[in-house]
Amino acid sequence: MGQPAKRRATYEDVLAAPKHVIAELIDGALVTQPRPASKHALVSSVLGGELHGPFMRGRGGPGGWILLYEPELHLKGDVLVPDFAGWRRERMPHLPDAAAFELAPDWVCEVLSPSTSATDRAQKLPIYAREGVLHASLIDPQARTLEAYRLERGQWLLLGTWRDEATVRVEPFEAFALELAGLWSA
Repeated sequence: MGQPAKRRATYEDVLAAPKHVIAELIDGALVTQPRPASKHALVSSVLGGELHGPFMRGRGGPGGWILLYEPELHLKGDVLVPDFAGWRRERMPHLPDAAAFELAPDWVCEVLSPSTSATDRAQKLPIYAREGVLHASLIDPQARTLEAYRLERGQWLLLGTWRDEATVRVEPFEAFALELAGLWSA
């Protein structure tokens, strides 16, 4: 006899997950991960601080973005929680009063950790491409690298990989010079 078919996870499984984990639905499976460790949290905090003024508020930059830390995205049955996501205000003029977003962002950023890197690369990036997310960034605090991608004809095009102390101007935030050194130390 064969094994019984695995039950597809549902949003109820996400809601029932312990509060100390991040729960996502990826390709019908419940995927959980612990809350970020200190280096991961530092990168996320510094990146948010760097982008907020110029791109969300228009202070020292062009503005025109809504940027959110760990938004819950509901994308055709998948429930993803990127570390950061951004919507151009032309597509999302106002932040909706909602727990989750069905409108795919224009940019996502995943901060990689040894336990999430394979999922972020092999499972989440293809979903973001399917949904038409135009830009993706992968930041690895252990390797001290930033990878930037642009979606072209449904495929991710690597725009570049930078490391350590580099100063980066890259889509979609090329109006701003990001000093990577600030991401790696408090």
